Amino acid sequence: MKFAFSLKNKLKIAFLLLCIMCCTLLIRFLEDKSVEKINASFISMYNDRLIPATDLYFIAENLYHKNAILQKALLGNDVLQGSTVLVKMNKHNRSIDSLITKYELTLLVKQEQSFLNELKRALLVQQGLEAKILSLAGAEGRIIYESVGKNAADQTLAKLSALIKIQSKVGNDLIKGSKIFVSGTKVYSTFQVILAVVIGIMIVAIISASNVVKIHSDKFNLN
Repeated sequence: MKFAFSLKNKLKIAFLLLCIMCCTLLIRFLEDKSVEKINASFISMYNDRLIPATDLYFIAENLYHKNAILQKALLGNDVLQGSTVLVKMNKHNRSIDSLITKYELTLLVKQEQSFLNELKRALLVQQGLEAKILSLAGAEGRIIYESVGKNAADQTLAKLSALIKIQSKVGNDLIKGSKIFVSGTKVYSTFQVILAVVIGIMIVAIISASNVVKIHSDKFNLN
């Protein structure tokens, strides 16, 4: 009878320890997943947000230089120095196209893709007007620039600004997501501490129970 009772208690303890072990392994698995997600968020922050944001800055820089070249040519008294100015403008256009192509390879959200398409259309309109302005003599070229060319350049910058703002918004969302994963990792760590305390209490209880059984056994043998 005592043997059966002892075996039953041992089975209960063994089952409880098995459950604790499974919980510990599950927590460890979830914690590893959280760390992987945090790592992925930081990698995405660098590859899909920080680097593209730098590329957008360089696009803005090329647009600024193009506008400066065009205005300088328009202020000249002679014909718009045709081929020389065109070579300079095309150099900046190629740089912009290269940066746009690189940007398209990154992870884009739906709204970001939409704004990028708008920017590409605005760039095509602007480049077409620039080519037309450069093909004309001073006064006529200045009229086209003041009437539509300047507005086209402003529209391109507005589209670029909208794209930069989306970059910032998506970056903030990634940071919020990382904070959630970090909070989850803290919760898992807390559970691990609780399980460790439970295991410690169980060990103390088992040792105490063993000592009680030993004392009773010794008294029984003395009698």
